[in-house]
Amino acid sequence: MERTVGGGPFSRAKLEDAGLRISPPDFLILVLAAMAVFGLGGLVLNGPGLAILFAAMAPLAALAYLSLLADRRRAKFDEQLGDNILLISGGLRAGHSILRSIDAAAQEAAVPSSEEFARIVNETRVGRDLDEALTETAARMKSDDFAWIGQAIQINREVGGNLAEVLDHVGETIRERAEIKAQVKALSAEGRLSAIILIALPIGIALMLMVVNPKYLGVLTGSILGWVMLGVGAVMMTIGSLWLRKIIQIKF
Repeated sequence: MERTVGGGPFSRAKLEDAGLRISPPDFLILVLAAMAVFGLGGLVLNGPGLAILFAAMAPLAALAYLSLLADRRRAKFDEQLGDNILLISGGLRAGHSILRSIDAAAQEAAVPSSEEFARIVNETRVGRDLDEALTETAARMKSDDFAWIGQAIQINREVGGNLAEVLDHVGETIRERAEIKAQVKALSAEGRLSAIILIALPIGIALMLMVVNPKYLGVLTGSILGWVMLGVGAVMMTIGSLWLRKIIQIKF
């Protein structure tokens, strides 16, 4: 079962990663409507130039929104993984197969784990190999921890052994990693807040000036040199944002 149904930034796969139950055409209509609203707002504030700029911001904001939802969903999946392993290993100890144990975990787990586990079960029932379904889920959720679980299940299917005990050890390791992640997140909270303020401050000031004194920024949008300066500023803001993100992002 392929998940690449339709390409592009607003494909079905992107929407599924974000946990949105909406078709790509419907979402595209919402983005176009947002472009129209943003463009009208820019036209009212400071003419056609700002209208084009605001309209171009709508799809970028939509992409950022999808990325934010997907990141939150993946983070929640990782947070739930330790408890879900206990559910799966408990099902194995009760005598169920690995697929039946995952199905039971799908019924007991919270969203988004329940959705992902149910997807694994459904794909396997229609003929997909379990190892492939687990590997794709780990890649889709960008979860190294779940990749370990998939590898443990694959090795157990090939050589045998007590899978419940193996999953217990893997779950213990995952829970220890989760504790370290929580500590690092708390220690880096100040840096993340500073990054948000530094990125949002110039944008907020510009929006405030557009409302309070539109002519003040009209100098920039009324000449080619002004647009060049806005473009350079946007590029520098993007580079600075990526730089700050690299500084405060901890890889495990």
